[in-house]
Amino acid sequence: MGHFERYLTVWVGLGMLAGVGLGLLAPGLFQAIAALEVAHVNLVVAVFIWVMIYPMMIQIDFAAIRDVGQRPRGLILTLVVNWLIKPFTMALLAVLFFEHLFAPWVDPQSASEYIAGMILLGVAPCTAMVFVWSELTRGDPNYTLVQVSVNDLVMVFAFAPIAAFLLGVTDVTVPWQTLLISVLLYVVLPLIAGFVTRRLWLVHGKDHYARHLAGLKPWSVIGLIATVVLLFGLQATTLVAKPLVIGLIAIPLILQSYGIFAITFFLARWLKLPHNIAAPACLIGTSNFFELAVAVAISLFGLTSGAALATVVGVLVEVPVMLSLVAISNRTRHWFPAASARSRG
Repeated sequence: MGHFERYLTVWVGLGMLAGVGLGLLAPGLFQAIAALEVAHVNLVVAVFIWVMIYPMMIQIDFAAIRDVGQRPRGLILTLVVNWLIKPFTMALLAVLFFEHLFAPWVDPQSASEYIAGMILLGVAPCTAMVFVWSELTRGDPNYTLVQVSVNDLVMVFAFAPIAAFLLGVTDVTVPWQTLLISVLLYVVLPLIAGFVTRRLWLVHGKDHYARHLAGLKPWSVIGLIATVVLLFGLQATTLVAKPLVIGLIAIPLILQSYGIFAITFFLARWLKLPHNIAAPACLIGTSNFFELAVAVAISLFGLTSGAALATVVGVLVEVPVMLSLVAISNRTRHWFPAASARSRG
């Protein structure tokens, strides 16, 4: 793990503070950036997210999917949690808290937008940071790669209909064209670009590929920090004016994270998965592809909407929560079978 990745929590925290500070000092600059939109997609955000996602997509090896049939249980667990459990528990928690428990403190329109943002987080399983969490738990990198590859393929087809269904349930109108364009822009095209780049680099040998990939990796963190600075700058006034709202949004998001981790953890134990497959599976199912959720929230509801704010709060809680779950995974290593040479999964 590189220097930037190792201290990611620090960089994200500094990015949040910088964003709020700049947003308060130069609100006109961020208003001008907010106006740079095409088809409801902000161009500056799009550039930053591409910088963040592209190096990750180069690591997706579709050829590795051929070997998954030999060890399918860890992959099945990941897919079940990500697509049959996680989106719906997030929707239930969001509705429970903002239509009932928090109703006295939040107006119905804002509550609807917060629910929408949390749903988008729940329907966007993690891609970018999966490899970091896997490495921190000494996970099987090849198996993690298969999980990410298959998950991204499923996301291309499942994200839009599940998000639309759940957002419709909570009485939010979904512009299908914008949602599908966002999936195309932030998932499909980076996958294609990463695949083509990977093939071109591998033509010159694995050393050539590894050298260029190592040079690109810091740009993922740079893109992440730039995105955090921009989003917190755009939300600076709200963050300072509505600290109570930020805290209210964070509560169900944190409960969702620990709840999904617990479900996946005990299912992994029941399946008797080795720790180097079980730990990444738990963390993949728990973390969010918040870059995509933020982008879609911005595209659907606007840069300064409650939905965008909810996804920004997802960024706020993501890294600290995930680092605590990494610690839990490592401390419970002895609860799982040791990895064999073939790493049963």
